[in-house]
Amino acid sequence: MLAAPRPTCFLIADISGYTGYLADVELDHAQDILADLVGAVVTALRPNFRLAKLEGDAAFTFATTERIDGSMLLDTIERCYFGFRRRRRDVRQATSCECTACSRIPDLDLKFVVHHGSAIQQRVAGRQELLGSDVIVAHRLLKNEVVEMLGVDAYALLTQATIDASDIEPTALGMRSHTEAYDRIGDVPTWVHDLERRWQEEEARARVFVTPEESILTVSVPTNVPPQVAWEFLTKPGQRMTWQPWVTEVAIKGAPGGRRGLGSANHCMHGKDAVVEEILDWRPYDYVTDLTILDTPAGPLKLPHTIEFEPVATGTVIHMRFGPPKARRQATLAKEIGAAYGEALRSSLPPLVAQLDAKAAAREADRGPEPEPELTRPGPDGPLSGLQPLLIVD
Repeated sequence: MLAAPRPTCFLIADISGYTGYLADVELDHAQDILADLVGAVVTALRPNFRLAKLEGDAAFTFATTERIDGSMLLDTIERCYFGFRRRRRDVRQATSCECTACSRIPDLDLKFVVHHGSAIQQRVAGRQELLGSDVIVAHRLLKNEVVEMLGVDAYALLTQATIDASDIEPTALGMRSHTEAYDRIGDVPTWVHDLERRWQEEEARARVFVTPEESILTVSVPTNVPPQVAWEFLTKPGQRMTWQPWVTEVAIKGAPGGRRGLGSANHCMHGKDAVVEEILDWRPYDYVTDLTILDTPAGPLKLPHTIEFEPVATGTVIHMRFGPPKARRQATLAKEIGAAYGEALRSSLPPLVAQLDAKAAAREADRGPEPEPELTRPGPDGPLSGLQPLLIVD
């Protein structure tokens, strides 16, 4: 008996240029380089997406979901791409080998195809496989005319079905409309998200970060979940009210295209009072910094606030740090309010940890008994032996 189809978001990350790269390079070094870069890609996509299959230079991943959090989807894709670019740079710098395979590492790039539909999970030849017409559509989209028609080499190609299942407005986010046509499938309307442009913006952006040394209030807590899961609970407005009981409502203002991040602001209602958090720096899933504005009888108190997600072997340590106000006259006020605010934050940590543990258990149960395909690792004596080994998350 066939399993029932389930709503699914399919994401394929494809290392572009690899076929041409292989044509005249040393295969043993090329295989090590591919293994390292694919490992970096898959690790960046987990745990939001599970690996269904490695397909040569592509990773076919999926998430079982009826609705898509568009902000989280784009954060995941962009963080994966940024990580790929940095890893590609590190790999090239780590080897002194001047063979063609090593010297041409910068020729490799990354593209994504994202489609939402449905799929049946069925065991085929001893392995769990995703089956259905939407699986075919996602794979057909790997062969497209984005580069030829739009001149964009590094991109995420999101189908209209993906947009319809999400809460983002592609035009407001600078995406470009594009249509692909295939035999027996017909026209597939899509949107192109330029990742090279986003990489340039990422590299040019100044960092805003409250360090441990300058913090006037620090609250930290260890958790058993990866940074991606912790990030969702601390940055997604609907989650805040579940572990901060004094927050009665959270509204996002100034979010272009419905996407949370730099330039948007959280308006957190504490009964009749509001705390405004203006986002100053947004680095999924490393840290987020905002300017927290508290109403007081002496006027608004403005404090820089960083939430850092420190990955450790057992999960993530969450650090919440508040920096000193710019106005010196507010230093005494900040100290007085900080003590009470710190106690309130600490009192909210047990329900936060409990909910994170429950989320981790639910994710583990949803994984089922079938393990994900194993990733190939570079050889210990290969050209990347001098590079810090990649921590591959299972």
